[in-house]
Amino acid sequence: MYRFLLSRQWVLVTLLALVLVPTMIELGFWQLHRHQHRVAQNGVIADNLKAKPVPVTELTSPGHTVPHAQYWRRVTATGTYDTAHEVVVRRRTAADGRVGYHVLTPFVLDSGPTVLINRGWVADNGSQTEFPKIPAPPRGEVTVTGRLMADQTTAASGIKDVKGLPPRQVMLISSAQQQKALGRPVLGGYIEQTAPESADNSPELIPAPDHSSIGPHMAYAVQWWLFTAAVPVGWVILVRREKRDRAEAAAKDETAQPAPATA
Repeated sequence: MYRFLLSRQWVLVTLLALVLVPTMIELGFWQLHRHQHRVAQNGVIADNLKAKPVPVTELTSPGHTVPHAQYWRRVTATGTYDTAHEVVVRRRTAADGRVGYHVLTPFVLDSGPTVLINRGWVADNGSQTEFPKIPAPPRGEVTVTGRLMADQTTAASGIKDVKGLPPRQVMLISSAQQQKALGRPVLGGYIEQTAPESADNSPELIPAPDHSSIGPHMAYAVQWWLFTAAVPVGWVILVRREKRDRAEAAAKDETAQPAPATA
């Protein structure tokens, strides 16, 4: 009755179904884990953005790796900008999608070490080989407020750290690289400036990360698991249809055969 399941065609269909089921189950759990990660990250962002600012030296030091639990933590720094050693970070986008640079300025703390300040976004000048025009920060001692961020890496950002760039241009924000270039201690990580704002909004301050959306990952997980359930159901439907079609074809063959001759 079901001998057709041993045919090459049906063996391949069955094997495909057996492969699809665990694969789609795993894809569903992958999306679930992404959902859980997004929810947890939103919680970290929300908690750190509403926390009272603390001096940056309480959370990091030269050579320190900023842990994920402290990303976006509000911090303050008091000192002076070192614009002579300012660099720009290439291929960064503004809030509206325009491509330009992030302005990375060393900031000499009153307490001695230096911390990197991402002052925000500026447009390029049409040539990526020339240093863009950047409005100067306030002179003298100033207190900066911002979000503590970890050093950027190729593994985390997907951005390749290209060598041989024009002077004062970098691809990634790295306190270790800048410490080597400056020849003095630099705190691990950097500050994403939120205050003070420039009078003409240049550089454009980087907006706070979105922590209200959880994304579509849970819906995708449910979708994959529904697909998983559909595979065996579909296989049974196809098997029954094949059995019915074969039975109907056999019945037609019997009807079409001529009746045996009588003496």
